[in-house]
Amino acid sequence: MRKEVWFGLSILAAIVVGLAILMPSPENMTNGHVGLLMLALVVVAIMLGFPTAFTLMGMGVMFAWYAFYTRDPSLATQQTLDLMVQRAYSVMANDVLISIPLFIFMGYLVERANLIEKLFKSLHIAMARVPGSLAVATIITCAVFATATGIVGAVVTLMGLLALPAMLKAGYSTQLSAGAITAGGCLGILIPPSVLLIVYGATAGVSVVQLYAGAFFPGVMLATMYIGYVIILAKLRPSMAPPLSAADRHVDLPVFAAHISTNISNRAVPGLLGALKGKRAADVPVTTLLLQLFIALLPALAFALVMGLSYRMVTAPDAAKTELAEMGFGAPISGDEFLSNGGFGEPPAEESPPEPSMEGGLAEPPVEGALAEPPVEGALAEPLPEAAPSAPVAAQEATPMATPAATEAAPMERKAAPQNFWITFGVGLALLILFYAYFTFARLEIFKMLLGSLFPLAFMILAVLGSIVFGLATPTEAAAMGAFGGIFLAAAYRRFNFGMLRESAYLATKTSAMVCWLFVGSSIFSASFALLGGQEIINDWVLSMDMTPLQFMILAQVIIFLLGWPLEWTEIIVIFMPIFIPLLPHFNVDPLFFGLLVAMNLQTAFLSPPVAMSAFYLKGVAPAHVTLNQIFLGMLPFMGLQIIALILLYTFPAIGMWLPTVLYK
Repeated sequence: MRKEVWFGLSILAAIVVGLAILMPSPENMTNGHVGLLMLALVVVAIMLGFPTAFTLMGMGVMFAWYAFYTRDPSLATQQTLDLMVQRAYSVMANDVLISIPLFIFMGYLVERANLIEKLFKSLHIAMARVPGSLAVATIITCAVFATATGIVGAVVTLMGLLALPAMLKAGYSTQLSAGAITAGGCLGILIPPSVLLIVYGATAGVSVVQLYAGAFFPGVMLATMYIGYVIILAKLRPSMAPPLSAADRHVDLPVFAAHISTNISNRAVPGLLGALKGKRAADVPVTTLLLQLFIALLPALAFALVMGLSYRMVTAPDAAKTELAEMGFGAPISGDEFLSNGGFGEPPAEESPPEPSMEGGLAEPPVEGALAEPPVEGALAEPLPEAAPSAPVAAQEATPMATPAATEAAPMERKAAPQNFWITFGVGLALLILFYAYFTFARLEIFKMLLGSLFPLAFMILAVLGSIVFGLATPTEAAAMGAFGGIFLAAAYRRFNFGMLRESAYLATKTSAMVCWLFVGSSIFSASFALLGGQEIINDWVLSMDMTPLQFMILAQVIIFLLGWPLEWTEIIVIFMPIFIPLLPHFNVDPLFFGLLVAMNLQTAFLSPPVAMSAFYLKGVAPAHVTLNQIFLGMLPFMGLQIIALILLYTFPAIGMWLPTVLYK
């Protein structure tokens, strides 16, 4: 720890020296300079180990009182207390923050259910023939589990206990093993449902729903880059990730499966069908064969269901436009025609008053006479004035008689499926046939293991995210359903009990209280910083440099990257995002896109020394011979991949912005 302490003290010394050089003399200091001094003092206090939330609140209250005192000393105390109450109440009234404790509670439930062991084992066997299979399985397990929990420390700690010994025993490099665990555990920061995105959305005033939609593909891209790096490294340097032996890849078959594979066919579907209609498996119950056949056919059934629903969607007629056009009387008319010709037959009544107005003062007699002017032998039988515009109404009434028939007939004509659908169907069908050609009984056992470990978690995650992204539920409602899903999963795996529920609730309350106090502290701090004029000084300084949007984005991301060394992502979001956000409109930067870049960049806060919390989490559970320097060296290549992904996201914004644009704009 001696090197880390010296590194931290050197950063503190650099901050103090920078303050002494850059700050003006006391007689020339303004309130804005005092605000910058407050910002620097907060960073120093956090690095010295003071609690972040209460440091922000304490500094904010003291400097807010100073700002009010310089304006009106008699009201300084009252205004400071009012500011504290208003800021705390504004945080309490933000209903988006309700989803934070619910998502955290869901994560602790999934963690306490101990699903990660089955998930890692099944993925490890499923990826057995992939180069670097253990590291690939580790990254996928971390991504799935981090997405389900959103708690980086829990994922890294559990995978350090489970995957690190397995990789070291298989001869994997210590650096590669440590890097795969720490980088994979940090994916939960970016991939929804992420607490970081909720915190950023509440701080920047950006829709959390759109942030979730935008972060999905960048998170998948980053996980794919990690896996690609591991596979390439394992191919180029097999000594760092040796392939698994035949014994490690072996899967034990049930008695009936071994009997069928030996006597009928090694492939699952033909073997089960042959056992059903033949006598060579007479000792196997029919119910067992049918159940195994149903499980084996699940991929085909899922493919048929997805393609069937897709076909109905792409061939659905455009009925909405027709129905909206038919809501009026007769054929579609423009707005001017509707106002001039009149819907509902009132314009003729409006045109009649000018005639009596020319007659003089009394308008009633001419109106009565006007009703008698047309040929009205039958007018005595129809005293209502609506009978007067008989021709327009007759024409309008004749049209609706035919309109419902046309409206009913139109939806019956479905559109032809586009060419892209048939291409997708053909490619999917070919892959499905290829899948079943190599779908042996051993792979059926692996598939059943995945059904019991990966698919339940994946289904819960997709249900939570899908309900949010497609507008079926708010983040708070989806978080509540996710918490219920966590309880259901724990009960399904027979891990649920009152002790686990109590511990999960306690940990969720503790973590949520920390996050919410951070919001209160950052809100008071931001208000004090604005009162002192620190934001104006920073804005004027940045705008005076006359930067292009690209230069501003590079500067902002470099600052965030450097802040990730001494600070955690929570402090960076709540302290420094309120400084960057007001500058975005000047450079025409979308706050949503900026948030995606920040979320990807802030993963470096867990991977960059000297803080690098992931490294310390892993070191706490790693064997004694694994040093902290080895863990740091293992994280560096994955940090480089993060920077490459950040550049790709900025160069091709559609990676993050395509899905929100399609769904919400």
